[in-house]
Amino acid sequence: MPWYDSAVFYHIYPLGLCGCPHENNGRPTPGAFDKLNEWAAWASQLGCNAIYIGPLFESGTHGYDTVDYRMVDRRLGTNEEFAAFVDGCHARGQKVIVDAVFNHVGRGFFAFQDLLAHREGSRWRDWFCDVYFGGNNEYGDGLSYANWGGHNLLVKLNVRNPEVQQYHFDTVRFWVEQFGIDGLRLDAADVLDMDFLKNLRAFTDTLKPEFWLMGEVIHGDYSRWLRYLHSVTDYAMHKALWSGHNDHNYFEIAHTLRREIDLYRGARLYTFSDNHDTDRLANKLKDPAHARHVAILDYTLWGVPSLYYGSEFGIRGQKSFGSDWPLRPALDLADYAGALESNPLTALYAALGRLRAEEPALAYGQQEALTLTTEHYAYARVLDGREIVSIFNTTRETRFELRLLVDAADGSPVDDLLAGCPGAEPVHAWIEGHQLVVDMPANYATVLALGAAR
Repeated sequence: MPWYDSAVFYHIYPLGLCGCPHENNGRPTPGAFDKLNEWAAWASQLGCNAIYIGPLFESGTHGYDTVDYRMVDRRLGTNEEFAAFVDGCHARGQKVIVDAVFNHVGRGFFAFQDLLAHREGSRWRDWFCDVYFGGNNEYGDGLSYANWGGHNLLVKLNVRNPEVQQYHFDTVRFWVEQFGIDGLRLDAADVLDMDFLKNLRAFTDTLKPEFWLMGEVIHGDYSRWLRYLHSVTDYAMHKALWSGHNDHNYFEIAHTLRREIDLYRGARLYTFSDNHDTDRLANKLKDPAHARHVAILDYTLWGVPSLYYGSEFGIRGQKSFGSDWPLRPALDLADYAGALESNPLTALYAALGRLRAEEPALAYGQQEALTLTTEHYAYARVLDGREIVSIFNTTRETRFELRLLVDAADGSPVDDLLAGCPGAEPVHAWIEGHQLVVDMPANYATVLALGAAR
């Protein structure tokens, strides 16, 4: 099986985590890669066997206005330091994917600077979309051009141009040969040309075995992109995870899951509860106790789970006046020393990471629905006679009994796989008449195992 089928990602936004200046001053932030190495090692303790890090390359501000694709952002450090970072991750058994911002560049990008200087005579004018020399903009360029999201800071590249495509392919080859990366997260994949994605997939399939392509796609039918990419960001499930709990409506989560399994024919989508562009889960949930439910869903549903740095501690973060920087804070791991013992949410994520490594059913098992009401949800991941059952309750009943039809025989062992985790509450479960009977606390969720361990 390819590595990404059983991946658990830890997502790092490096410019934020390392406290880099928001405007590029050309100077390294002291100890940036030491900090990144420390956090990647911490992610390994949480059971994360893959790192998504980015944006990484030289830019003017937030990293998505790329100036030089082949130089690590000077605020972070050097190419050599990043190569050593990847080596360290690989030594721990972690794969590394990076942000690939191929839809647009920053205004400092060499080809755009040449366009500004030489206008109609620029060798690079066809590298950009909708250049109009009779226009103007807020920069006083005396020309206009297509951009991303209405932001002239982000100049749209013409990725249908064969030269631009080859430039990007050469960049990916550089990243693989110089750094040893294992895949890409394609920024703004929902507006990238489909022929470009098709050609990129053909190129990377021959470049490195099991090189993973995951696209940032927010709305629409993801199957369009899954023709050429291994995975896409699952914004549909992201929304369902928090609103399904706020509204006490597990039907939203279950419907989203069933729709995706049926529509995308088993493709593993990249699931997340928050990221560098969305408010933190702690800000979105009305009931903080539901962070447990969301974590278990993320790690046990069909898909590729991910954890955004800091959310294992339950930190808060919300967009402010249109700025994403509050979602991308500088953090020091020393401030969370002992969290595995003292913070139930941190301990839960570590336990779920271990389960993903120890229970193949969570990566490869068939998804089977067991029960569904507005406030109760249960499903199993089944592989080779082993059933891993995730159970969720958002009612306020002191305790309630749930009966689920399963394949196990009476007297078969039932193990609560999260029983030893700090913050765990007692759950009593047994098999009776081919039913799993569960006596469960109010507003609680856990993971049970039926059948012999592999």
